[in-house]
Amino acid sequence: MCRNIHTLHNFAPPATSDEVHAAALQYVRKIAGTTKPSQANREAFDHAVAHVAAATQELLDSLVTTAPPKDREVEAAKARERAQKRYAATG
Repeated sequence: MCRNIHTLHNFAPPATSDEVHAAALQYVRKIAGTTKPSQANREAFDHAVAHVAAATQELLDSLVTTAPPKDREVEAAKARERAQKRYAATG
């Protein structure tokens, strides 16, 4: 789906409302096929983002796990390493 939507569950510290909103925005942009809706569609677009963000937050609040929370910095370093290997292999 969207490469820009990242896992938000089971991190320490937990996902912020800004991260949830950003994920919802990326999702709605992908579904709508546009990054900037027309004025005629702005209200529907913003309404969808708000609902997706609320559903996402509800999901995150409801999920349970016995796994220890992941460290954001460690996961970001792993992602950078994967990207470096991927782009070095294609270049």
